Amino acid sequence: MRKVYEELTVAFRRHKGVLHPDQYDRIVRKHTTLFEDSDTIYELLKVAGYPIEREEEHYRYRPWFTPWREETYCVIDIETNGSKPDKSQVIEIGAVRIRNGEIVDRFETYVACAYLPDHIIKLTGIEPQDLVGAPSRREALTMLRAFLGDAVFVAHNAQFDFSFLNASFERFGLGSIGNPSLCTIDLARRTFESERYGLAYLNESLELGASVQHRAYCDARAAAKVMLKSFETVPDHVASTDDLIRFSTSSKKERRRS
Repeated sequence: MRKVYEELTVAFRRHKGVLHPDQYDRIVRKHTTLFEDSDTIYELLKVAGYPIEREEEHYRYRPWFTPWREETYCVIDIETNGSKPDKSQVIEIGAVRIRNGEIVDRFETYVACAYLPDHIIKLTGIEPQDLVGAPSRREALTMLRAFLGDAVFVAHNAQFDFSFLNASFERFGLGSIGNPSLCTIDLARRTFESERYGLAYLNESLELGASVQHRAYCDARAAAKVMLKSFETVPDHVASTDDLIRFSTSSKKERRRS
């Protein structure tokens, strides 16, 4: 499905957020099987969190039309017992949903795990007994999938959290993550100057007042505060959610042209 997300997004941007059915069909048919027609792919896209909408005569890419200030963002942080999703797992998940600059919902859970290396215990303070009776990986990931919905996936160093969770979702038959993603490091680098952009450093230097301690929920809240700080200085030409996502990865040359 990753190819579908990428090709659809490129096409939507080329056609100002709208695709006619034949344009949509040409893309998804390249990725269909005997058991998946274009309508089935549409339902899979929706379940995966890809922000597509179907109207009578066309398909819409919602981030193209949604003002970024009115968007829903799901800021996520995970703690794991290793760095590779094929050899390790999530042990704690924390997330907050942000809308109109306010936290409107929160999610926090340990995840059952049989093995915690000593260095992870020292780093996070999570002990093996904390995970006894916690939801299984499938249960925890299913709950996170529901909490995420079709919000923008946000994290500090989003590439790690996104790729680790995406691999974990696929491993447990939950599909891939189709949500647009936003990295608070990338956005911070383009909205304010700082000597460093690590979460703990930004929390202290910006006096955000968040507790940063390698615990999922606390770090998710801290990352949300960094995002909201960045929002204060987003340029006026950034209007939609899609504008914001593209701005967060734009080069200096691209920003000078804007």
